Amino acid sequence: MRIGSRGSQLALWQAEHIRQRLLASWPGLEAEVQVIHTRPDRLPDTPMNQLGDKSLFVREIEEALASGAIDLAVHSLKDVPCVLDDRFLLAAVLPREDPRDVLLTRAGRQGLAGLQAGAVVGTSSLRRQAQLRAEVAGLRFTALRGNVDTRLHKLADGACDALMLAGAGLLRLGWPVPDEAWLDASICLPAPGQAALCVETAAANDQSLDLVTPLDDVATRRCVVAERSFAAALGFGCDVPLGALATLSGSGEELLLRGMVAAPDGSRVVRLSASAADPTLLGVELADLARARGAAELLSASI
Repeated sequence: MRIGSRGSQLALWQAEHIRQRLLASWPGLEAEVQVIHTRPDRLPDTPMNQLGDKSLFVREIEEALASGAIDLAVHSLKDVPCVLDDRFLLAAVLPREDPRDVLLTRAGRQGLAGLQAGAVVGTSSLRRQAQLRAEVAGLRFTALRGNVDTRLHKLADGACDALMLAGAGLLRLGWPVPDEAWLDASICLPAPGQAALCVETAAANDQSLDLVTPLDDVATRRCVVAERSFAAALGFGCDVPLGALATLSGSGEELLLRGMVAAPDGSRVVRLSASAADPTLLGVELADLARARGAAELLSASI
């Protein structure tokens, strides 16, 4: 099995994690990781708004899937377009890591307590910027891209006063995360699918699908389907100030979906919630509620 992956330290950790899971499930299987350098990886200093939407993180990997150059691809699910090309399948969604964002500062207190007006926060995410602006007035932002190590070194070197990023990546790479650095979802909702790993296959590749399906975590899949359905039902991609997080009830039968849509400058943040058993219908229901609250206008203004 040829496993396609981006070449960052985190992406390779994720691909190797999937490889080991496959080997454990199928003794005797041979599997190798093949690195595919996507356009954002080749242009690490170019802001995302000059490159295009997040589909650029997976497009060239999907081309390798379609051509048969690789058998499966490993992604951070938050990088996968919320509406998938019919040629491909999300064959497996693995158990999720902590989906929250973290806010690290260079010195002193971590999290929101370490921020003051005028502080420079490193993040290229409009979703993170909008929600943080709504919490702390007078912040400035600088776009930071690159792998986790690169961004942490930029923080230490003074390129910014604080850094926002997904906590899951830090945990997977073994970086310690102070308790106070975690941002509660009531303050900063994550991107749809954040902290979940997925395996993508070509729809016509039955062999790959059969091998990968045992890795699928039903509970995580239900949650991320609800989150991605919310974004898709609004008719926008995953590259706008939009957040979503679904959690299962104690019985595991019902889902609670929280959503967020914001103006890019954080001047207005619309937060919503709904619950239902069907994840796709739940996402559509929350999207309808968001439209009723004027969220579509906010999204249109952000593009």
